[in-house]
Amino acid sequence: MHSAGKTIAFVPTMGFLHEGHLSLIREGGRLADYLVVSIFVNPFQFSPEEDFESYPRNFDRDFDLLQQEGVDVIFYPEKSELYKEGFQTYVNVGNLANHLCGKSRPIFFRGVTTIVAKLFNIVKPDTVIFGQKDYQQLVIIRSMAHDMNFDIKIVGFPTAREQDGLAMSSRNTYLTPEQRLNASCLFRALKQSQKFIKKGIRDTKRIIDIASALIKSHPETNIDYVAICDPETLVDVKTIQEPVLMALAVNIGKTRLIDNMILLPE
Repeated sequence: MHSAGKTIAFVPTMGFLHEGHLSLIREGGRLADYLVVSIFVNPFQFSPEEDFESYPRNFDRDFDLLQQEGVDVIFYPEKSELYKEGFQTYVNVGNLANHLCGKSRPIFFRGVTTIVAKLFNIVKPDTVIFGQKDYQQLVIIRSMAHDMNFDIKIVGFPTAREQDGLAMSSRNTYLTPEQRLNASCLFRALKQSQKFIKKGIRDTKRIIDIASALIKSHPETNIDYVAICDPETLVDVKTIQEPVLMALAVNIGKTRLIDNMILLPE
């Protein structure tokens, strides 16, 4: 493709595609001559107690959706193709992985950066599109691409949401109907926090406490973290003076959901 002077856009996924994935894929189709989508559930970003074996998969459905979207190449490798016997080389990330999800998922981002670096080397894209729902992942991938001199443009695309605001995720299928209703509290906590900031509240502890109380008022919710931090370094912020990232990770029953929003002071 490159030899013909054509450009490549790439969307890496773990499959079980939903409208959020499709929005990334459509954006990729607008940004380059050829569009590549990968489907690979990466075992090295799951800890033993997590849901690697039960993670939702349906390749036939995914294939039909990708064909409907006009994807040029679907890359669907086996584990043995990407991690050959004796594999022992990983991409370790620095301080960005010590915040937010990295605190409770210590191997997660090493697994993410390793597989993404491998996919970059295989696909050789000009542009790669990631969803902003996984904000920490987006920041880490951008840092990796810069540090390792990948000549690739990393594009962050806005979070796709259900009508009630719940961020679209393959794991939403785990939720019971009642849990699905309770899960909307994540987005409501983010929106409520933005309203408080616009009213002049700048103390992040106060905002976090109010958001946490809203989430805890719903059944089957267990907070992993509620944080307000610098959007680039992910370091916690105590007093809001400029735009900040508010990020949440909450277990609804046994399902771990994440969400985030950039909060803007007046």
